[in-house]
Formats: sequence, structure tokens, C-alpha cells
Amino acid sequence: MRRRDWLRLGGALAASAGLPGWALAASTLTVAPMTLQRRTLANGLQVLAQPGGGGGSVSVQVWYRVGGKDDPKGRSGFAHLFEHLMFKSTAHLKAEQFDRLTEDVGGENNAFTAEDTTAYFEVVPSHHLERLLWAEAERMSTLNVDEANFHSERKVVEEEYRQRVLANPYGRLFEAMAPNGYLEHPYKRPVIGSIEDLEAASLDDVRAFHATYYRPDNAVLIVTGDFDPADLDRWVDKYFGPLTHPDTPIPRVNLAEPVREKPAQVALTAPNVPLPAVMLIWQGPKVTSDDNPALQVAQALLSAGDSSRLNQALVYRQRVAQSAGFQADLHTDAGLLTAYAIASGKRQPQTLVAPLMHEIEALARGPIPAAELDKIKTQLLTSALNERQTALGRGQALGWAMIQYNDPTAVDRELQRLQAVTADDVQRVLRQYVIGRPAVTLTYTQDTEGGQG
Repeated sequence: MRRRDWLRLGGALAASAGLPGWALAASTLTVAPMTLQRRTLANGLQVLAQPGGGGGSVSVQVWYRVGGKDDPKGRSGFAHLFEHLMFKSTAHLKAEQFDRLTEDVGGENNAFTAEDTTAYFEVVPSHHLERLLWAEAERMSTLNVDEANFHSERKVVEEEYRQRVLANPYGRLFEAMAPNGYLEHPYKRPVIGSIEDLEAASLDDVRAFHATYYRPDNAVLIVTGDFDPADLDRWVDKYFGPLTHPDTPIPRVNLAEPVREKPAQVALTAPNVPLPAVMLIWQGPKVTSDDNPALQVAQALLSAGDSSRLNQALVYRQRVAQSAGFQADLHTDAGLLTAYAIASGKRQPQTLVAPLMHEIEALARGPIPAAELDKIKTQLLTSALNERQTALGRGQALGWAMIQYNDPTAVDRELQRLQAVTADDVQRVLRQYVIGRPAVTLTYTQDTEGGQG
């Protein structure tokens, strides 16, 4: 990721809230649908416009339908590499000029790469909208993919890998989730890539990847905030309308992830592990599954905040772990469910499995107090509504809806589906995907022989 991490959740709902909540038990909150305009240019570019909100600022976002799953075999990290390369020079832009066009006028810009998408976004005062549209069209069509830019940004990505994965004591643990959780799907390849794959790449490899995926018919342009829709239409037609796309089709991943039939055990070691840890990994559904909202609520009940069930039981009462969590990591083609615990002392990581499963089974089979469920749903709903208070947040919610559902109105249904989740729903999905299902048990300990696991 460029400059700092951006967090997301599979259903575009965060697990913590920044605003006071309100009771959901008595009635369902009615949320007005997000008003927007949608059109598709002749070159295939999809355009979403969501005017309103005032404030004198506007967010411009371009979401490409290319992510870690689309990296060529043996070339993991290509989508992530282009997250960085897209900030280099073009035919009419100098390297890092996006910073000058945004930060120098009081705005901001950033980007992130995920399993199914790479997204670029800016927030600027509204009177700078036209120049940002020109700049986004410029890097979509005339990016300089040359030797100097390739080598400089490859070094940046490799250093990011060293910092986030190798230097972080538990970086290898969480990076091992996808390779060990998926059986065959390209989601097995971590989005960040690997130093070995990046070093094996050639400039021709990178240019071919760019030509294949960075094109108007593989992108969604999203503009939200304080702007005149007529001006936007005119500028989009002026700057994006003339762009063309290749005649070749866009490759898509069509591999269906097979069902895991048997449990597995994986022992992972690393050179700097202060305390042992364990991770349990189950197969989950696609993000479009009707079970997604209930799994997001289950995740929050188990691990959102100090009062969550895993934190209260393993960290505070039993004191067997310094941290513990549960995650529903769902994507467009498949998903994983994971539970983890980092020990509070020098104990065998296998001893953490029983306390983790006890709390998950208690949630799946025991009573869920109405107040506890209402609190969590209120936090999730409040967070989603809080996100919509900014042009950037509204644009990101729309971006995930387009990538995951190809339907911007999914942002409205998400709120309705969340409020409809019941205690029975939470227990049903845990019994369906976790309890009694084959899991990968991954233990993580100090390497006593000086290797890297």
C-alpha cells in the first residue's frame, strides 16, 4: 500500500464505531438510499456520480478490476506493484505529480490493492475536479512503464514486504493465512507479493500486465461530493471519452475453489517470535453470499473491541493469550474464516485451540443476549453511516459495491441486511462453516535453528 494502510472489511462494514449509537431492538432504522447517476461510455468505462453533501470538496476514485488473484503465475505482487507505478510519470505528468495536484491544494491521494481490485482515490477542493479527471485519464492511457520506474518501484514494494512481513514478529503468521487456507484458487498468492517473484519479473512481463488490465473497460470512475453533474459529464466525455481499449478480452479467474475434505496441520517457524501463536482456518462463502452479514456480526461479537467474547475470555479471564480474534475474510470468488490467539507466555500453541473453540462454540450453541447483539449491530451500522458522512467514504462504499456486486445499490441493501441479522442467523452460519468443519491448524513458534520457516 502506498504510504499508509487502508483498512477494509469484506462487506464494506467496519467492526468499530466512532459515533454514539442508538437502539435497534425496538425498530429498524430507515436509511434513505444513496442517490447517484450511472452511465457507461462507449469505451466501456463505467461512471458513477453521487453529487451532494456540500463542503466544497470532491472525491475522485478509479477502481480497476484487477487484484492479487490476477497476478501471473510465479509473478505475485504485480497488481500491488502497479499500485505504486501508477504514481510515476506519464506522457504529461512528472513522477509523484499527483501529490502536487492534491496535497499542495489542501487535499489528499492514496491507493490500495486487494484480492479483487486496485483502487486509486483523491479528495480535493471542488474547483480542482477537472484537473484531477484529466490526470486520472492521463495515467490510465499514457503511463510510462519504463526500466527506471519499474526498478525503483520494485524496490519500494520489496521494502514494504520486509517491513510488513519479515520485520513484524507476526507478519509471517498472518501472511500464511491465504497460502494455507486456499487449496487451489489464486487467492493463495498473497497480494503483497514476494521478493523472489518480483525479482524474477522482467520489464516485458510488467508491460504486458499493464496492457492487459489497465484499460477503460476494466475500470469504474466514481465521483462524489460537491460538484455540478453537468460539468462532470462534460469533463468525463472530454478526457475519458477519447480513450480506447484493446480488442483482446480481459482474462478472468474462473477457477472454483474445491471443498476442503480433511483437516490439516501446519507448523510454521520464524526467527523472531516473542510468544507462540495458533491460527485456525476454515473455508468461507463468497462475499455475495446471503450469509455474509451474519458472519460479519459473528466476527464482531467474537473480536471487536475489549468487550468482545474472545478478548474477555482468553485475554482477561483466563489470561492465556495477549490477543485473540476472529475474521470473516470474504471475496468475490471464495472466502476464509480464521480464528487466532497469541499466547500470553511461553506455552505450547496447541493449548490455545481449546479456549478458542470453546468461545466459538458457546456463541454457536448458547444464548446470545439481545442487548449484546443490539450493541454489535448498532456499532456496525453506525460505522457504515459514519463512513457515508464524507465524499471519500461514500465513494469507497460504492467502489466495493461495484467490485463485489457490479451494482452500486448494494450499499443500501447492505444496511438492510445487517439490521435483519438475528441471533439464530449468527448461530446458523457458525454451525454451517465452522463447527465440525475441516480446519487448518497453523502453529507459529520461534525457529531454534536459525531458519525462516
